[in-house]
Amino acid sequence: MTTVFNPNVDAFLAQETRWKTEFEHLRALIMTSPDLTEEIKWGQPTYTLNGKNVVLMHGFKEYCAILFIKGALLPDPKGILIQQTEKVQAARQVRFRNVDEVDRLENDLKTYLQRAIDNEKAGKEIEFKPVAEFPVCEELQARFSERPELKMAFESLTPGRQRAYLLFFSDPKQSKTREARIDKYIDQIMDGKGLYD
Repeated sequence: MTTVFNPNVDAFLAQETRWKTEFEHLRALIMTSPDLTEEIKWGQPTYTLNGKNVVLMHGFKEYCAILFIKGALLPDPKGILIQQTEKVQAARQVRFRNVDEVDRLENDLKTYLQRAIDNEKAGKEIEFKPVAEFPVCEELQARFSERPELKMAFESLTPGRQRAYLLFFSDPKQSKTREARIDKYIDQIMDGKGLYD
């Protein structure tokens, strides 16, 4: 199987300014695996195995990273995997501030990547905390009471979509902000769409 570079990722890299060199090194490293297909998802270079997301690259102000979609399943003997927030159950990042850090971790990254591919081939899945264990903020409960059809639409969403909404709605400290978020996404919920659809 030959490596096929995606022209959409070429275009992404051509526009990248802050992390271009790091992304190019990471891309070359990831694409040494002939098992992976290169795509753009969520506006980021994403690498899949038989349509399943394995790893993606993304950049932030202070660092760039590769994100192992099911990183919680990976052994981490080098202690390089980072859980972005306590709410993130599955994904784990490896962060870089410069290309030297990418190059220094090259062999470790290849090992972690191969384990992620092996896990996907084996069909391993993350055991997510059940949606019922996530708190439903007062503001969403109030909307459910006002509009039973909203509650039905919400409950018909996939567990992952429900979790994303519950975390997003409950995150702000102020009730006004929570209400505004909920109101903004009511139509999307009614249409059976997730937060990021």
